[in-house]
Amino acid sequence: PELTLGFAVNGLIDPQQVVTKAGMAAGEKLVLTKPIGTGTIFAADMRSKARGLWVQEALRTMCISNGPSADVLMAHGASACTDVTGFGLVGHLAEMAKASDVHLRLQLDDVPLLPGARECVEAGIFSSLHASNTRLRRAVCNVKEASGHVTYPLIYDPQTSGGLLASVPADRVQPCLDALHGLGLAAACVVGEVMGLGEWPEGGHIACG
Repeated sequence: PELTLGFAVNGLIDPQQVVTKAGMAAGEKLVLTKPIGTGTIFAADMRSKARGLWVQEALRTMCISNGPSADVLMAHGASACTDVTGFGLVGHLAEMAKASDVHLRLQLDDVPLLPGARECVEAGIFSSLHASNTRLRRAVCNVKEASGHVTYPLIYDPQTSGGLLASVPADRVQPCLDALHGLGLAAACVVGEVMGLGEWPEGGHIACG
């Protein structure tokens, strides 16, 4: 048996300051503020298969508050935003695409990974939630092509205290990234773009390049 501890947090927000999952517009860039891979790294740690430095870096990124990042994204015109948590990157992309009625292109080569995440997945070590998250592959229109990429399994990896995922106007994305890097978020980067509905083949809401 394992001890489990959970919290529920309630708060108040200014209605004029709310950024939802809807609102994405074609041409905007997808910005991710933290690397992914906590699920597989901690699954490996439970099996004594993770290196100490991998766990240490995962914990360091988890302890970084998303508050300052949210301020930066809002200041640079983010039209939609969410945090990347248990549904993994692809699950949250699918939610945003559906809410905004758009299609998204995810560049797998550009997705930032925590040190050790790729090694854990290549060793066949996955979080217990990974299998259920892979059901979200129905949102991906080119699974056959994408599945051969080394990063592909990690877009289903459930995150704990993951970063923010936002759509930012293309002409404001570089100043946005500069500001995020200034916060110490060295891995913050563009991972894809928002596409119009008319620019898409039949299938899911996401294409992985």
